Amino acid sequence: MPEYDVEVRGLTKVFDETVTAVNDVSFGIEKGSFFTLLGPSGSGKSTILRMIGGLEKPTKGRVFIGGREVTELPPYERDTSMVFQSLALFPHLNVAGNIGFGLRMRKWPKDQITKRVNEALDLVELPHRKYGGRKITQLSGGERQRVALARALVTEPRVLLLDEPFGALDLKLRKQMQVETKKLQRRLGLTFIFVTHDQEEALTMSNAIGVINKGSVEQMGDSKEIYEHPATKFVAGFIGEANILRGVVQTVADAEAIVTYETKEKGLLQFRVPGDSLVAGQSVVVSVRPEKIRIGADADNCANHFEGTVVDEVYIGLASRLTIQLDQGGRIVANVQITNIGDSVPIGTRVRVGWDPANSTVVRA
Repeated sequence: MPEYDVEVRGLTKVFDETVTAVNDVSFGIEKGSFFTLLGPSGSGKSTILRMIGGLEKPTKGRVFIGGREVTELPPYERDTSMVFQSLALFPHLNVAGNIGFGLRMRKWPKDQITKRVNEALDLVELPHRKYGGRKITQLSGGERQRVALARALVTEPRVLLLDEPFGALDLKLRKQMQVETKKLQRRLGLTFIFVTHDQEEALTMSNAIGVINKGSVEQMGDSKEIYEHPATKFVAGFIGEANILRGVVQTVADAEAIVTYETKEKGLLQFRVPGDSLVAGQSVVVSVRPEKIRIGADADNCANHFEGTVVDEVYIGLASRLTIQLDQGGRIVANVQITNIGDSVPIGTRVRVGWDPANSTVVRA
C-alpha cells in the first residue's frame, strides 16, 4: 500500500441543501508528490481543496492527513498551509512581518521568528537583507507571489495547498513561477496540492492529476496517462484538443475493431481502433489527438486513411492547425509541424489524411 499524506473518502459538499458542489469524491495523494486538481470553473476543485484545508466543512465524508483523521479539526490543527489566488498579503505589514505572522500567532520567540523568516525568504530566492523590510506595495507581482509562498512554508507544514495562485500573473511570469514552484517542491520534498483550470500548467507541474467535472472525479493519473489515454469524452476534450468520433463496432479481430461512424452529411467512415474489450454492435466514442493525424504521403502508411479538403488553417507557432473536410463527410483537425519558414497548406488544398489505430483511444461517453 502506498503511503498517503492526504486521503479523502466519500467527500461531499452540498450548499443550501440543494446545490451539490462535490459529490462522493475519494482519492489518495502519496507523500512528497505534486498533485493537481484540474477542472473548469465551477467544477468543485477549489471546494475540495478548502475541505482538505479545513476552510469548508464536508456535508459527508472524511479527510485524513498523515494517516490521522482531521475532518472535524480547524485549519490550524491540520498541519497544512494555503496560498490563495488573491495572495491575501497584509498591506500594513512589511515583507518580514507578513511572513512571520503565523509564527507570531503561535507565540514563537522573536529571535526564532527572525531566523525562520530569513530562511524562508532565502528559500524563495528573495535575499532577506534586501527584501525583509520592504513594503508589499514595493514588490512586483512575481515577488509578491514568492512572499506568499514563503509565508505558507515558514511554519513547515506537512502539506501545502495552492488555490490557483498564478491566475493573476501575465503569461511569461506565470510560466516562470510554475518552474520555480516545481523546483521548490522537489527540493523540499513536501506534498503540494495545486488547483488550476489551466491544462498546460497541470501537465507541466504535476506528478499526479485528478480531473474534476461537475463535482466528481473523471480520471486520476499522471500527466502522460491523462493526456494520451483519456478515460472519458470530457477528459479527452478538456485536456488539450481531440477529434471525437462516435460510432458502432462492426467486427473485432486480432485485437482491433472496425468502427463505422455516420457523419452529419450521412456519409460513412470506417476506421480501426484497439479492440480490447470491445464487441460487435457496441456504441463507442473514440478520441484522436490532432498531432497524431498524418497528412500527405505520411498518411498512406496508416491503417486509417481518407481524402479531404482543407477548409481552415490556423498558424500556432510550431505547427499549423488544419481543419479538413473529409470526402465521406465529417471534419478532422490535424496539427502539422512547420519545418520551413513560410510553409503553409492553403485553404482548398486536397490532402490525404490518416492515423494509426494505436493512436486512438476508446473513451467513456
